[in-house]
Amino acid sequence: MASAPQPTLPLFYNDLMPLNSRDHGKWRSRGFESADFLKNAHAIPLTVDEFIEAQRDLPIIFSAGDDPLPLALMGLNEGINTYVNDQGKIDDPVYLPAYVRRYPFMLARLRPEAEELSLCFDPTSPAVGDFPEGEELFGTDAQPSDNTKRILEFCDNFEQAGQRTKAFIDELKKHDLLMEGEISIVVNENPDQPFTYRGFQMVNRDKLNEIAAEQLEIWNKNGFLMLVHAHLFSLDQMRKIFSRQVAQGKQPRIEDATPPPA
Repeated sequence: MASAPQPTLPLFYNDLMPLNSRDHGKWRSRGFESADFLKNAHAIPLTVDEFIEAQRDLPIIFSAGDDPLPLALMGLNEGINTYVNDQGKIDDPVYLPAYVRRYPFMLARLRPEAEELSLCFDPTSPAVGDFPEGEELFGTDAQPSDNTKRILEFCDNFEQAGQRTKAFIDELKKHDLLMEGEISIVVNENPDQPFTYRGFQMVNRDKLNEIAAEQLEIWNKNGFLMLVHAHLFSLDQMRKIFSRQVAQGKQPRIEDATPPPA
């Protein structure tokens, strides 16, 4: 007999369970010994609060479709993360998006009609459990510990950043500033057969240049324009990520390169 369909879970999460003192009164949280959950993820959700810092290390693109999301690329191809090795260790210093740092916790609605968000966690994660070591999640009075309060605050800040991100995306869509993205990367050995990446969205520079000065002034004052520029500047990082893939022997085969348009 087929089991009941499960709702789609967010990236990294295998399951979600509400944290409560009755079932988890003696549980603790601890750091990850390795980031196995991250090593095959090449595109990580990003909030606008992170654009300025993230663009120094990672390309920022927008997902395809009618409801685009900002994504930070840690690899250019599915299943490849150039910063996390096969043992789940982060090889080089890199900005880690808040989405990664939030795991295995998140705020979620326990029921679709619920208004409040509850602190939940992925019970399959090795970072939460009935351990003898780690930071307590609840005190002897069954109240949330300072550790849990910090986790809750981080998750709440993430949700608020998500609302600001939605407002940013809505503004991009309102002014029709997103276009289908494409970047071609030439390798010295085959200059006539570049690797071409598509399937994402980016800000259309031509349309941005056509925006009226009055609107640009508003965007300059409210920080919108700074975020757009951070995204555009970050696209140069795609070549750096490609170079990392080449150095790690993870670049696509040359026969898989997309021929340039006629």
